Amino acid sequence: MRVGVFYFPTDYGIHPAELGRALEERGFDSVYVPEHTHIPTSRKSPFPGGGELPKRYSHTHDPFVALSFVGAATKKLKLGTGICLLPQRDPIATAKCVASLDQLSGGRVVFGIGAGWNMDEMENHGGRFADRYKIMSDRMKAMKAIWTQEAAQYHGEFANFDPMWSWPKPVQKPHPPILLGGETDHTLKRIVEYGDGWIPRPGRDGWEPKSAVERLSKAAKAAGRDPKPLQIVVFRAPADAEALKPYRDTKIDSVLFDLPDVSRDEILSTLDKYAKLI
Repeated sequence: MRVGVFYFPTDYGIHPAELGRALEERGFDSVYVPEHTHIPTSRKSPFPGGGELPKRYSHTHDPFVALSFVGAATKKLKLGTGICLLPQRDPIATAKCVASLDQLSGGRVVFGIGAGWNMDEMENHGGRFADRYKIMSDRMKAMKAIWTQEAAQYHGEFANFDPMWSWPKPVQKPHPPILLGGETDHTLKRIVEYGDGWIPRPGRDGWEPKSAVERLSKAAKAAGRDPKPLQIVVFRAPADAEALKPYRDTKIDSVLFDLPDVSRDEILSTLDKYAKLI
């Protein structure tokens, strides 16, 4: 089982390049970063974690810029989005971002996507919150066409273009792994329709490792897919040796520990503690 971290790359936090070097030196497999283009001051959408929205949500760097600095400072560390809010992004431009990062990093990108929870934020980008899952699916399929076709074309409800050229193509073939966030059966259906794996969160909807592996396998077989290549990367996994035992026993592919929003020195100290669990 591989071990990585999840971190909000903020304008007041540790520099992404320094974080990347520290992770690679300690033997971590990956770093995943989230995305929030902005946070509307209206705050009509309640924070799913309860209480006030943490400061870091409105101070994040662009995920692809942050991961580019990490990639330039490292050699093996996987570079993940956890998650990219695809309903808020242009699929043509995003396909080029992902492909460029994958090529320049030597094929290290993991593309985690999700529909998002902040209605205000999404609707500032011109999409309807009620359509977010349809938009995500449509745009993801369009991006796959751009990555895999020499003269790509796609005609969908939310992404529509005639044959066009777009390079670079990703190093990873046919494209970087596409992982979907969420815990519901609807998420599993989307994964087996057009994804390569799952980013679930423990404690949501009764999620636990053994039944999760069984659920994903069942969904894949029902859709006529081989479940073996599908990855499970557990978001905010418990950083405790005993609590991780069920994850290892069920052969979860990777776990991500949450790095707190603290000072540089505290971040490095936390990494030293997490490294003992690799």
